[in-house]
Amino acid sequence: MRLILSRKGFDSSAGGCPSPVLPDGSLCVLPIPDAQSRIRYSEVVFEERRLGKIVRDLTGGRIRGGHGAHLDPDLVADAYPRENGWRPLLGQTGSAQGHLRNQGVEPGDLFLFFGVFRHAELHSRRWRFVPGSRPFHAIWGWLQIGQIHVIDELAPDALPWARYHPHFHGQPDAGNTLYESSDACQLATGTAVFPGSGVFPMLRDDLVLTDPQSRLPTRWRLPAAFFPGEDRPPLSYHTRADRWQLDSPWCYLTCAARGQEFVLDLDAYPDLIDWLASLLRTGRGGQPPL
Repeated sequence: MRLILSRKGFDSSAGGCPSPVLPDGSLCVLPIPDAQSRIRYSEVVFEERRLGKIVRDLTGGRIRGGHGAHLDPDLVADAYPRENGWRPLLGQTGSAQGHLRNQGVEPGDLFLFFGVFRHAELHSRRWRFVPGSRPFHAIWGWLQIGQIHVIDELAPDALPWARYHPHFHGQPDAGNTLYESSDACQLATGTAVFPGSGVFPMLRDDLVLTDPQSRLPTRWRLPAAFFPGEDRPPLSYHTRADRWQLDSPWCYLTCAARGQEFVLDLDAYPDLIDWLASLLRTGRGGQPPL
């Protein structure tokens, strides 16, 4: 099994700001803007709030409720109106999809989604980032791959429930790919069974990737089990030894500023299974009953 740390949601280049941590501690992931998407921010729901006002306030009106939203990964059934048979999905294309293909990503592998967040508050009926707060990276969701679909190879009537997805409406790309969630996720034989996909609704310390002592969101503090060795190839895009520092029970990583998908072979890192299980145990599955 491979673990893919997948960067998704608003950031300084896509959207222009972090996603907000709301006052109750909930992780409100903002989909990046997409003029070709048929989905509007005003149609996307997060915990009974529509994203239109949140995104308008936090971007100073640059992005509004009527703008197109790239709802991807799409993990929660009640976030948007669905056709019968809907399943959680992730789309990928371009060089990022090429990296996943070159790394041999396949059904059974596990995406763990992270993004840039910052604490936000309502002030005079408008959302704003809490003055003095800093952005940080945190894990917010997961998807274990059940099936992989190359969009250009699909029959015209295939996956009718998925045709809303932004990857059906973007620029042509022979590598344009959809990753469909598995029904259930089991990390190793004999271990607990978790939902095949879902989100972590509330911020917790164990979801934060950024070193709490660092001013830079890309300085990560990870469990020591992530540290590479001679028999453990490092996380992809992070092969330089000077990116890593071991100080048990942690290791520290200077995360690559570019790249969306970072792949790790879990067969070489069996000690991470318990860490992953502890995370998934606290998640909330997003797909409807079969």
